[in-house]
Amino acid sequence: MYLIELYILRRVLVLFLAVFIAAIGLTWTAQVLTRIDFLTTNSQTFLTILKLSFLFIPSAIPLVMPFALVIAVSQVFSIMNQDTEFVIIDAAGSTRLVIWRPVLILGVCLSFFSFFITNFIAPHARLNMRRMLEAVHSSLINTFLQEGSFREVGQGIYLEIGEQRTNGDIGCLFIVDQRNPSFDLFYYAINGVIANNQNGNFLIMKDGEIQRRDNRSGNTSIIKFDTYTLNLSAFASVNQTLTIYPKDQFLTYLFNPNPSDSYYQHHTLEYTAELHKRFTEWLYPIVFALIALAVAGNVRSHRETHISISFLAVLSSFLVYWVAYFFAERAKNDLTYIPFLYTIPISISILLIFMLLTNRRICLLIHWSDALYRLSDIWRKIGKGYHHPDKGI
Repeated sequence: MYLIELYILRRVLVLFLAVFIAAIGLTWTAQVLTRIDFLTTNSQTFLTILKLSFLFIPSAIPLVMPFALVIAVSQVFSIMNQDTEFVIIDAAGSTRLVIWRPVLILGVCLSFFSFFITNFIAPHARLNMRRMLEAVHSSLINTFLQEGSFREVGQGIYLEIGEQRTNGDIGCLFIVDQRNPSFDLFYYAINGVIANNQNGNFLIMKDGEIQRRDNRSGNTSIIKFDTYTLNLSAFASVNQTLTIYPKDQFLTYLFNPNPSDSYYQHHTLEYTAELHKRFTEWLYPIVFALIALAVAGNVRSHRETHISISFLAVLSSFLVYWVAYFFAERAKNDLTYIPFLYTIPISISILLIFMLLTNRRICLLIHWSDALYRLSDIWRKIGKGYHHPDKGI
C-alpha cells in the first residue's frame, strides 16, 4: 500500500471512529432514557438499566457502521478536494485506484465485522436482554415491596402497600383486580408476607376480606378470611413463556429451526426471511463505500464544493437502505420478495463499479445544483452582512 493510501485510510478511519462512537453513544443514551420507566416502575437498580442498554448496542452496530463509513469517506474526500489534494494526486500521475483502495479495504473489513456481529454477538445479546425483561415482568416481588404507592402491576390489577416491616412482613395491603369485565375484586388485608418455593411466588394475606362487586347489578358480596393465599403468577401481565423471535436466533438455528418451536410453527416465513437477510445485510458497508466513492471520489469544481457532498452521499445511502428494508419486511409475509434482498446490493454494487471505472459519478441535477448554489451564495452574503453591520456606511 502506497504512502498516500495509508494517509487516506488513516484520515477516513479516524473520522469513521469518531462518527461511529458518537452515533453509538446517542443510541445508548436513548436506550437508557427509554428504560427510565422500566427503572422506576420495576424497582431495578441503575446498574441493571445500564446492562440492559449495553445489550442493545450489538444490534445497533450493523445499522450504524455503513452510515458512519459513508459520512467519514464523503467528508474526508470533500476536505481533500477543497485543499486541492485530489488535484495534486492527479498531477502526480496516480490512478484512481490509489483513492479507491483504502476505502474499499475498510468497507470489506467492516462488512466481515458486521457479519460476525450480526450472526454471533447480537443474537447472544438479544437473548440476554429478553431474559432480563422477562425475569422482571414475570416476577412482581420487587413491585410488591414498594410501600406508600398505588400502582398498576398488571393489566387491570392495582396494588398498594401501606407498610413494609423490618422482618419482611407487609402491613395494610390493598389489591384491586379488574381483569374480568363482569365483576371487580377488592382484597384488603392487615398483614401479609411473600413466600416462594419451586412452584412459584405466593402472597399470603392475613386478617382481611374480599369484596366482589357485580358490574351489572352493582351488588357486592364480602368474604372475611383469616388467611388467604394468592399465586403471584396470576397477576403477571405477560405470557410466562419466553418468546424468541427469528432476529434473536443464531445463524445455525435459522438453518435448522426446531419444529416444535411454537413461534416457528406460526411464523415459518419470518425464519426464512431472516436467514436471507443475514446473508445480505452485511454487504452494505461495501455498497455504501462504493456510494461514497461515486459521490466524492473525483475532483470537483469550486462551484460544486458549495453543495454538501456528505448530504448527497448520505441521502443516496439512505434511499438504498430504505429500499432494502422495504423488501426485507415484505419478505416476512411473501417469499417472492427474497430475491430482491440479493439483487439490490449486488446490482447497485455492479452499477457503482461501472460508474467508477467509466469515470462517472453521482451528482445532483444541473438545475438543482444551480438552485442550491444560489441559495448557499445568498446565505453566505447574509452571514457576511451580519458580521459587518457598518460596511458601506
